[in-house]
Amino acid sequence: MAAILEKSIVKENVKRVFYVRFLNHPCYLDIIAQRPEIRLDKLENDSPDTVTAPVLSAAHCYQISSARDELPVKFHAHEEFLARAPNLLIVSTGGAGFDTVNVKDCTNAGVLVVNQTGGNADAVAAHVLAMVLMLSKQIIQTNHALRKGTMHDRNAFMGKDINGRTIGIVGLGNVGRRVAKLCRTLFDMQVLACDPYLDEATMAERGAAKVTLDELLRRSDFVSINCPLDDSSRGMIGARQFGLMQKHAYFITTARGFIHDENALADALRSKQIAGAGLDVWAKEPPPADHPLLQFDNVIASPHTAGVTQEARANMGKFAAEQLIMALDGKRPPRIVNPDVWPAYVKRFERTFGIRPEG
Repeated sequence: MAAILEKSIVKENVKRVFYVRFLNHPCYLDIIAQRPEIRLDKLENDSPDTVTAPVLSAAHCYQISSARDELPVKFHAHEEFLARAPNLLIVSTGGAGFDTVNVKDCTNAGVLVVNQTGGNADAVAAHVLAMVLMLSKQIIQTNHALRKGTMHDRNAFMGKDINGRTIGIVGLGNVGRRVAKLCRTLFDMQVLACDPYLDEATMAERGAAKVTLDELLRRSDFVSINCPLDDSSRGMIGARQFGLMQKHAYFITTARGFIHDENALADALRSKQIAGAGLDVWAKEPPPADHPLLQFDNVIASPHTAGVTQEARANMGKFAAEQLIMALDGKRPPRIVNPDVWPAYVKRFERTFGIRPEG
């Protein structure tokens, strides 16, 4: 009888986590494996409902990919999906972004959403700086000319120094503050920033002067988008905003597609309203080869790889596993996307595991 009772308790204390197809780094598996009470299930993009349904029904946590176009919509964390996962307590994104998560739906369902913000900040900031340098030195244009055999006069590709120039950063979080530090300390650049969530003193501590978005666009030689995609930032940069930029200025984004209007950007480049662009994120990823923005020689393009380095992926895997374990141990995790859900989440967690989360 005692053995049966013990087996029953162990079964009830199992904490169920699942993911679909992909994890950022194998270290996630190694860290989770150290906790025998956690069962980790893997699904595939094409897993049939007969396999998917019981996993979703039992799951307490979902380690979800942040890559919008790599994860089938049926696995995005939205209202319909959440209805199929009644025991789900936590959705943990693989990266800083949460494009695959409807945060409002999760909050309404009492589901805590956490991300891994900061894990790839160094990699993304370096990518921004690389784009600043490539654009100012016209490296992309000379590369194309050499490969096409159209390089006749090197003076036609005269660049500009970036020392003392002005960079405007939209979003002064983990990535934005690193971009600010690099530009300020390496090239003595003036740093302007727009971030509605930070006050002037905090932004000054991070090396930037707080300005409005319009002022930032008017004054900057380089505009770098480093904010998350949410309801307030979706479509934030359109025709009017590009029209405010200086004709010699460059637009750079390593944030998320849909923050800027791709058609409006193409128009701005076509009319020479701005001097060029560096684009790591797209409305459709990867973009098709015939995408209008890929036809401009003064556009540097990358397929959402700013944060894809060996070190960043290892950080992301470690952050995700450790944060998930912290949450399952009844502690308040550090990277909560929807803090308003906490009271409802605490009640659901306590009902499920008999432990009241701290904080």
